[in-house]
Amino acid sequence: QIQLVESGGGLVQAGGSLRLSCTGSGRAFSTYAMAWFRQAPGKEREFVAAISWSVGNIFYGGSVKGRFTISRDNAKNMVYLQMNSLKAEDTAVYYCAATRRLGGDRGVEALYDYWGQGTQVTISS
Repeated sequence: QIQLVESGGGLVQAGGSLRLSCTGSGRAFSTYAMAWFRQAPGKEREFVAAISWSVGNIFYGGSVKGRFTISRDNAKNMVYLQMNSLKAEDTAVYYCAATRRLGGDRGVEALYDYWGQGTQVTISS
């Protein structure tokens, strides 16, 4: 089992940058594939980015590709989401998620068994 805690959210102007962090508890953190999802008010949860346990595979949602970068530091039990060129439509609660399931579409919520509580990101235009 793993527990996840996000941090780094806040209010940023459009065009700015923000880095989110996700801290995972437990010694087996490096065996989990990790992902970021987000949910805007009145909308369904949306896939943002995913990274495999070995950093060998990285995936991005279409709306953030080229602007966001996911990374991880297994020695620190951390996953990061660097967000650049932020837009008003990036405003959402951002969630960190973890899974040990193999295969499957990394952008599907149901693949992930563990979730953080979320951190609010607000972009002012």
